[in-house]
Order: sequence, then structure tokens, then C-alpha cells
Amino acid sequence: MTKATTAREADERRYARFATGSVGFVERHGLWSADQRAAAEALEETLAGLEFVRVGFGDPHGLMRSKTLTVEAFRTALRNGIDMSPGPFVFDTGHAVGVDFFAPGGGIGIPELTGAGDFLIVPDPLTFKVLPYTEAATGWVIADEHLRDGTPHPLSSRAVLRRQCARAAGRGLSYVVGLEVEWYVTRLAGAEHGPGAAAAVGGFGVQGEPPAVEPVNSGYQFNLDTFTDGLMHLVTPLARALRELGLPLRTVEHESGPGQLEFTFSPMNGLDAADAMLLFRTVAKQICARLGHHASFMALPRLERFDPSGWHLHQSLFDTAADRNAFVPLPGEGGAALLSDEGLGYVAGLLEHAADTALFCIPTVNGYRRLDEQFSLSPDRVVWSAENRGALIRVLGGPGEESTHVENRIGEPCANPYLYLAAQLAAGLDGIERGLRPGALAEDPHAPTAAALPRDLAEAVAAMEGSALARDLLGKPLQDCLAQLKHSEVARFGEWLAVAGPAGPGETTAWEHREYFGTY
Repeated sequence: MTKATTAREADERRYARFATGSVGFVERHGLWSADQRAAAEALEETLAGLEFVRVGFGDPHGLMRSKTLTVEAFRTALRNGIDMSPGPFVFDTGHAVGVDFFAPGGGIGIPELTGAGDFLIVPDPLTFKVLPYTEAATGWVIADEHLRDGTPHPLSSRAVLRRQCARAAGRGLSYVVGLEVEWYVTRLAGAEHGPGAAAAVGGFGVQGEPPAVEPVNSGYQFNLDTFTDGLMHLVTPLARALRELGLPLRTVEHESGPGQLEFTFSPMNGLDAADAMLLFRTVAKQICARLGHHASFMALPRLERFDPSGWHLHQSLFDTAADRNAFVPLPGEGGAALLSDEGLGYVAGLLEHAADTALFCIPTVNGYRRLDEQFSLSPDRVVWSAENRGALIRVLGGPGEESTHVENRIGEPCANPYLYLAAQLAAGLDGIERGLRPGALAEDPHAPTAAALPRDLAEAVAAMEGSALARDLLGKPLQDCLAQLKHSEVARFGEWLAVAGPAGPGETTAWEHREYFGTY
């Protein structure tokens, strides 16, 4: 080894420490817990066998936005964080600029956003996974978004959920979530062109053409074993990958639509469940594409006779001190009551804030197609019931049942998991803290006398903008950001309708299919 080589290597080591992010950012601001520090130290052996690491975060739309780092760069990023463009915060679903980042404070009161200034993301080592299906050995990790002073970024969805989980913990409660997700798999037409091939590219505010696909079966034989078996060439590698990634997959079943699947996962704590949903959707799309198919979490694709998909959120609270499900009635709490006092308060909060929080459950134009009266298993009224799948809130279990919990049936499968879960928890805790009660169980979940849920995205945005709960949940910058992004989405759809004409009841337009089917 020559002196020149030795000097060059010394320079490389010296310069590497400030190759990305802010030197010593994690340590300087005390961003990690003891568990995170231990997890980071334990990563070294794993990193030695990898070539790349994808580092990213869930944007306001619930999509994973990432950078792919070499392992050497990732080692530095673990200490310093990574500089990121605020693009994911300012583009709407069609990549139109919805937030004026050249205005002072980016138009939403965040000085660092002005002029599209960078922020920092810090990998959370507790979320580190090794993807089992990539061509090169690749790690995958979720990062937390921060301003340069080390505080959580005001537009961070993950930080919103963390705050609500901490709020529950302050009451001695842990948020427990079970994921039940419907989604579609279709066969790519002309798959020889490769995954992601598009008939026409897009632009700012105009999505590219969605993939051309074919149905994988005729559908409309609910839970038919033959249909499930016919998709095992896709389900098997996906299920194996999810399990290798540590996701607690429970069940797989074929739903009504052609190629419509439902995956359910064992109960997890709130933050883990949201992280799992982000990973699941990402992995499903990537594995299916590698196998010549397309996975979509769009609620109702514009494909002949497709049935809408929902994301049913099962949830309860666990009393950590008493080591018990807090929704199970205690002796003296109403005898045959379905839920404990805390459970009743939680349901009452969900009902009171159903309109305010609808945007977090159904964040797209398309998702509201599901609420049309022709789809009787989707809720359209603010009611609760026991074991009635047409109700907004369905109670499962009852006295003496340790698994007692509630299911919110409003959500669409492409919702931002952090905001969906955080809004549910915030509404439920508000009901508990104020001692609310939900009123009588509904006999008819679609009774016209009951309060209606928002009928479309514009109504949901208006309800969120006027909501004190949403403002407290998000903070003003994120509330304003979401409103502006969604106003942009609604406006672009309105402009398209002005030319194409109105859609029929429950009908998915060509605009929606192009906007959501490929990306989501």
C-alpha cells in the first residue's frame, strides 16, 4: 500500500462523517431510546451482508418515500440523519404542487419549508428489516422526520400517532390494533414489458396511464377455496416474505370481487400496526410486480364489476397495570353490557367525531364510492351496533369475552395508517375523558334518520378543517397542509368533471382510475 493510497483512505474516513445529514445529529439531540441505541449497535453484523438500505417515511398520503443508500452511507446516516427534500409534503396525490413552499413559512407556518428547504430523517433502528425478495441484499427501515433543531417535524404523520399513543400511556392504556385489509391483485397485460411500464407518462398534476390489467378470476364466489388456491403462486411468496419481515399475518381469504383478497394480522400495538401497514402495502406491490401482477389498494378500481375494498380497523385498549382488556366489562358495569365504561366512552368518541375524522379514514375522491347505498356492507350513517356489518362501529365480543373490541368499517385500504390510527385513538380517548356514552344500538345501520357520514372528499375536508379535535391532533401546520393538498386534489377532479360530465352513483371515473390505481 502506497503512502498516497493510505492518505486517500484517511481522507475518505475523515470526510465520511459529514457526508450526509448533520454531524452527530442523533446523539446531539438525544433522539434515541436505550432500545434504539441497542438495536443500532446490533445492526453491524447484518449490515456486513448487505449492499443497500432503503430509508424512508410515510408521506401525508400514506405512501413510503425513500432513498436507497449504500451500506457505508447508511452507517453515517445512523449517526447524522439524512437530508430530504420536502417534496413529499407539498405534492398532492397527482403530483401537483398543493402547498406554496415559496410563500413565507411555506404557506403553513414552517420557516424551514420556505423555498423547499431540506429537513432531516433519522432511521429508527427498531424498524430495520432485510427484504427477502430483492435482487441485491437490501435493508429497509422507517425513519422519523425532524427539523434541524432536533424537534419532530410538524408534518410528520408518525409523530402524530406517537403523541396519541403517549397520551393513552399516560392513562395506563396501550392502543391495540388488528389490521383487516381488502385489496386487489390483477394480472399485468403485456407483462413482458416489465413492472411499472406505462402506456403514457404523467406530469405535474397528471398521473401517467395506469397499468393495463386482466382479472385473475371471475369472482363472486365468496371464500371459494378454489379461487384462493388459484392465487397461491402469488400468496405463498408474499406470505413468506411478510413472515420473514416479522409481520404477524393471520389469515388469507378470497373476497367477492375478482382477485379481491383479504389479509388479516394478529393484534399489535398502535405504532407497530401502522408501521406494518406501510410495509405490507409496499411489499405486496413490489412482489406482485415481480411476478407479473399488479397489487392495488385503491378502494374501487374502474374495472368491470369490481367490488369495493375496505380497511376495517379492529381496536381496543389494554390496561397495562391490571393486565386486562379495558373494553371487557367489569362486575358491576351494567350487568350484560357489551362494553366496559371505558369501551362505551371510546365508542361514543368515535361516533361524535365520525365526520371530523372521516378524512383520515377515507382520504381520496375514490374512497367515497364505497359509501354509496348500493354497497350495503359499507357504512353511510353514524351508528353503532353489535355484530352488524352495515354499521360504522361494530362491537365484537361482549361480557366475559377477553377478545372484546370494536371495529370501524369506514376506512379505505390506501389510507395513511398513522393518521387513521391516530385519529381513531384521539376520538376514542376524548370520549373516555369526557365520560360520553354512545346511545342506543342501531337496528337499521342505514336508517335515513341517523346522521350521515360525509358524502365526498370535499365534505370530509370541510369537516376536518372546522374540527378542534383535528387541530389538536395534527397541529395547525399539518392541518393546513392536509387541507391544501386535498383542496388541490378536489379541484383537479372538479376541473376534469367539468369537461367529462358527472359520474353516476357509485361509479368510478377514468380520472380516479388514473389517479389512484397504479400508485396505490
